[in-house]
Amino acid sequence: MNRRNFTRMSSLTLGGGSILSAQEKEAQKTPKEVLSLGLLTDVHYADKDTSGSRVYRESLAKGKEAALFFKEKKPSAVVCLGDLIDAAPSVETEISYLEKITKVLDECGLPRHHVLGNHCVSTLTKEEFFKHAGSLNKQGHYSFDLKGKHFVVLDACYNARMEPYGRNNFIWHDSNMTPAEIEWLEEDLKATRNPTVVFVHQRLDVDRPVKYAIKQSKKVRKILEKSGKVTAVFQGHSHKNELKTINGIPYCTLAAMIEGSGVDNNSYSLLRFFDDGKVSLEGYRRQISKEFKS
Repeated sequence: MNRRNFTRMSSLTLGGGSILSAQEKEAQKTPKEVLSLGLLTDVHYADKDTSGSRVYRESLAKGKEAALFFKEKKPSAVVCLGDLIDAAPSVETEISYLEKITKVLDECGLPRHHVLGNHCVSTLTKEEFFKHAGSLNKQGHYSFDLKGKHFVVLDACYNARMEPYGRNNFIWHDSNMTPAEIEWLEEDLKATRNPTVVFVHQRLDVDRPVKYAIKQSKKVRKILEKSGKVTAVFQGHSHKNELKTINGIPYCTLAAMIEGSGVDNNSYSLLRFFDDGKVSLEGYRRQISKEFKS
């Protein structure tokens, strides 16, 4: 007798009702997934030789593994948390990098949201990146809703003069959010009633002089805390697994796809939301799994 038949027969029907087995009662208690998103960051694809731990050409194969995984798991969308490509000596070459890696990611057949990383707009402008990335978004900061959850995408790719990155007009550790974007963020959080997740490339959980920090990180964190709606912040940029909780908000830094040779050194994850309020990051390869509560 297979397990399915055993479960069905273990319920006794009495007077039009049923007495559930212990197994069935336990199944009823199990939280149900209501939404999932695929996450990856710091792919750094480029057709150039390995430098240190960065194996640029292998990002095509790593990206394909992640795309096929997402195709099987069918999350609602994929979120790329920045640095999809690496810097190139010309606009044409950088576009070719972008077209190759997005063609690979397109194999999942799912919509993509792109967070801007500094390498995404090293030689390209932001407009050029979005034109060739095949992303749902066509701007750096914006928000969207899915199944009762609110998602905010931030853009910290501005130099100290508050000029958008592009055409090599920045250094990687000069990361800023404009006053207009910060004001928009505060108003966006006031307007939503839904539990919120924030995506950003550079790090909000550290402050200057740490080079990975967004210069306005303290101000932005206060806005997130004041809203009382932020479940978690997901970020990349520093290429390592790390989790910090600051004033009740977890800031989860994801491992980079680029680091190390071979599929064992890949990194991607599913962000899963459940009907009991639990949120879990289900990590694969080098990405460590985490759990959060909304």
